[in-house]
Amino acid sequence: MPQFARYVGENGIVHTGRVQHGRLQDVPGDPEILDLLDMPKAEYDDLMLRGGRMQKLPVEDAVYAVPVQPRAMRDFLVFEAHIAGMKNNEPGDGTVPEQWYGAPAFLFMNPWSVLPTGADIPMPPFTQRLDFELEVAMIIKDTVRDVPIEEAAEHIAGFCLLNDWSARDIQGQEMRVGLGPSKGKDFANTLGPWITTPDELEPYREGDRYALEMSVAVNGEVVGTDNLRNMSWSFEEMLVHASRDAWVGRGDVLATGTASQGALCERWSRAGGELVIPPLQVGDEVTMTVQGLGSITNRITEQASPGHTVPPARRTYGADRL
Repeated sequence: MPQFARYVGENGIVHTGRVQHGRLQDVPGDPEILDLLDMPKAEYDDLMLRGGRMQKLPVEDAVYAVPVQPRAMRDFLVFEAHIAGMKNNEPGDGTVPEQWYGAPAFLFMNPWSVLPTGADIPMPPFTQRLDFELEVAMIIKDTVRDVPIEEAAEHIAGFCLLNDWSARDIQGQEMRVGLGPSKGKDFANTLGPWITTPDELEPYREGDRYALEMSVAVNGEVVGTDNLRNMSWSFEEMLVHASRDAWVGRGDVLATGTASQGALCERWSRAGGELVIPPLQVGDEVTMTVQGLGSITNRITEQASPGHTVPPARRTYGADRL
């Protein structure tokens, strides 16, 4: 199967399109992409045949919607070189924690903050260190639990690019509490531009990995590159771990986490904390490209949030009780 996108027509209605030869070919009836992938072959073939007679839009002219609306999003950390770079400027001996090697750790993301390529990203309040994260997202095809490794591939609908936007100074303060990031990350995630089905990536397969070149550029200048083959766990292994004694839902996102050189903070850490590449500013444009998956682009715009705050904690545990 090819690649499928959701895009906004002239009348404001979201349509489903098949990506073919640089154009979006309308899919009659505009089914959700996961419904389309579940269709019996005869029904699918009939839709594609009828859609072939419809108007085709150049992909560069489309206004995209997110390809799927996930109910849950898990963000993994599967690139060893990225975490090694991040630990370079943290307390300790600068090495990757032994616990990282035991299992593919992840955190949950905010599915209400998902935006498409082309959308503006308002500058979050209170941050001076806005950053990006170059990732690939796996879209789950079925609602599953306790998936064995030999069945994992059949539950993968396809793949998208993901940019996990991050306010690093806010995130750093939050993580000192002993939990993961919260307001430092939940304001925006870019998912798109379309879903690429696994069969489309077979030419790039190397064992249980895909050899896909990855890059991120700021204002047209490439600032980081990696290859998807450098994942320390496969997508199938990520699903096995996520579904162990837990439900993973149809349409959910399981993301790789940041590729090496896929975030400014890694470059800052490797430079001993020096901001060798400046944090993102209003007007900056970030473009991420992954071979076989396409590109996503967003521009940072003026702050839109009023930035409401709450007072500091009311101390209720006095020194006399320590």
